[in-house]
Amino acid sequence: KRGIFLLPSLLTTGNLACGFLAIVLTLEGRYDQAALAVFVAIAMDILDGKVARLTRTTTQFGLEFDSLADVVSFCVAPAFLLHAWVLSQLGRAAWVAAFLFVICGALRLARFNIHSGVTDRRFFVGLPTPAAAGLVASIVLLRWEEDLARWELLAISVATYVVALLMVSTFRYWSFKEVDFAKRHPVSALLAVVLAVLIVATHPQIFLFVLFAIYALSGPARRLVVRKADSTAVAESGLTRSVE
Repeated sequence: KRGIFLLPSLLTTGNLACGFLAIVLTLEGRYDQAALAVFVAIAMDILDGKVARLTRTTTQFGLEFDSLADVVSFCVAPAFLLHAWVLSQLGRAAWVAAFLFVICGALRLARFNIHSGVTDRRFFVGLPTPAAAGLVASIVLLRWEEDLARWELLAISVATYVVALLMVSTFRYWSFKEVDFAKRHPVSALLAVVLAVLIVATHPQIFLFVLFAIYALSGPARRLVVRKADSTAVAESGLTRSVE
């Protein structure tokens, strides 16, 4: 039983170790390996939550430890990687972008802990920090070998501001915790996994960037769709009343 209770915390420790490793690799100028360390941290973070739920070993200590590890792996490490790779070339405004990424990520995690257990499990409020870190790491993997033009540096700087603000926004993002697609559609799920593996094997950098970019944009897009649907429903209701 003690081993079962320790398992989620060991995975969280692995997440923290990957975040620290990403910082060390960034200091050594090995940006691609630092980005890969961030992705391994994301995998560890997903696993520790799933293991804790499956083994029913979710505790308040584990929740707090996980958030502290996430601050390092998904806030400090990606921001430091971005600053060392790109933002340091743009001066003070870009430095502020890196710091804003860190502070918004920390605020996002604090808000998540406060609302844990009282919000709709189907959604996250604000862009999750692992998704934000994954978007940063995918951009690094996509372009780290190339000399970036001035406009590309500015675009990455602006994107850093946008992603930071998305983390503390009220946009809702699917958590996929209540989705059991594999049991309902096993054949489709298998085909999707095979297709994803093939795409990752051929163009992993592009696939990861597109995946995280679509997820980051899904929150604002969902808000627009919901508002449009609500306005349509209100218009139809008003029309029905006028006819009556």
